[in-house]
Amino acid sequence: MSRRILTVVALACALAALALGLVFAGGRSPSGLDSAAASGVSGLGHDLLDVLVLPTEPYVLLPAIAVIAGICLYRRRKTDALLAVAGPAVAVALNTWVLKPLFDRWKDGTLVYPSGHTVSLVTVLVVLVLLARWKTAAAVAGVVLLGCAAIGMIGLGYHYLTDIAGGTFFGTAVVTGLRAVVTPRRAPAPSDG
Repeated sequence: MSRRILTVVALACALAALALGLVFAGGRSPSGLDSAAASGVSGLGHDLLDVLVLPTEPYVLLPAIAVIAGICLYRRRKTDALLAVAGPAVAVALNTWVLKPLFDRWKDGTLVYPSGHTVSLVTVLVVLVLLARWKTAAAVAGVVLLGCAAIGMIGLGYHYLTDIAGGTFFGTAVVTGLRAVVTPRRAPAPSDG
């Protein structure tokens, strides 16, 4: 993916996360969309919801990051290994220490916007899509995994749907932005004149 496309994606996602955050800043209750999403998953069993939320857990994501970085290092792709580690680390740190306090959205005594579970998962998924040989297959698998995790998070009461959307936008913005920074510029075409 070109540096220009990565930059546009990063900026668009960052603006979407900011806009959504501003709508719900300081909120303490769900929106109509949040309530509808919670109602839609309310009949699912707790055991199923626990399984659906597993991909967002650190004990799943940290080994995945280590494997991705290890494969990149084995293939002598140091910049890709750095992206695999730094993308999630930077996004989670910014989300936890800057965005959540800034937007001040609460659910059951916890800051929830943007969803940290989602930021963690999405950053790893975006890294995989950017590094994968079969990008379309990786993207489709990522969307399915994120959808399942979203059902789990909403059903267990961890987050509102809008928190998950904000986390998706923010996680995507950070990883694509970092990738744009480390992607070399294309040399201009030689002039004929």
